[in-house]
Amino acid sequence: MQIERLKLKKLRNTRDLGGFPTTDGKTIKYGKLIRSGRLYKLPDETVSELKKLGVTTVIDLRNDMERREMPNTEIDGIETINIPLVYTMAIGITHEKTYAKHAYAESKRIKKEFGNADNYMESVYETAIFDEKMQGNLRKIFEVLLEKDGCILWHCNGGKDRAGLVAMLVEGALGVDRELIIEDYVASRKFHYYKQRLQRFGIVVIPGPRHFKGLLRAFIEPKPQYILGVIEKIEQQYGSIQEYCKQALGLTDEQICILKEKYTE
Repeated sequence: MQIERLKLKKLRNTRDLGGFPTTDGKTIKYGKLIRSGRLYKLPDETVSELKKLGVTTVIDLRNDMERREMPNTEIDGIETINIPLVYTMAIGITHEKTYAKHAYAESKRIKKEFGNADNYMESVYETAIFDEKMQGNLRKIFEVLLEKDGCILWHCNGGKDRAGLVAMLVEGALGVDRELIIEDYVASRKFHYYKQRLQRFGIVVIPGPRHFKGLLRAFIEPKPQYILGVIEKIEQQYGSIQEYCKQALGLTDEQICILKEKYTE
């Protein structure tokens, strides 16, 4: 399946999940579920387009500091609900302005505790999915999907990690197969291509030890192994993403059916 971004000014990584096929022969409806990066300082034309797309509710997955430093553009008629998926600064995941000050010190800790950035990223993803407090917030996200009408947009900073984890759960609950879930996650690489080229160049020219630069390179790319690793652990413990949603997040069979009726056709 060709995954395309919504062409919105200042939003590089915003896409509609509409058209994604499910294993029961249906597809996700267009104009119902959108994943995105931050909605910071949006131009008027983008605000207008989001309204035309029918967005009624925005779920902000960022922590308090991220929201204070880069607040969402306020849009009349669109409700914003804050449900952080990571509360504190997590290098490679959250993006506070103080991030750079802590990056080098954190990189040394990560190298010591995890060995490399890939192991660290997989650990952060697992925490977001298996930590009881985070599961409570993931449950709240599904409650929004069940209760609100119109188009729901969720976002983090770049639309890659936290937005990708929520997309994985939503797609899995609706019956999208594993291969397409991974394809959607990795698509952020394509939409951030030019930004990542600049970031890679910056990593080359900045001073610093090799392990530090290696960590920075790992943080900018959505590697399939990150999302695949957490999916495999979900399947090992619960059998499927849908069963995780029921057993870990407390969704009932009836609520899963409501989600499918509401968001697929």
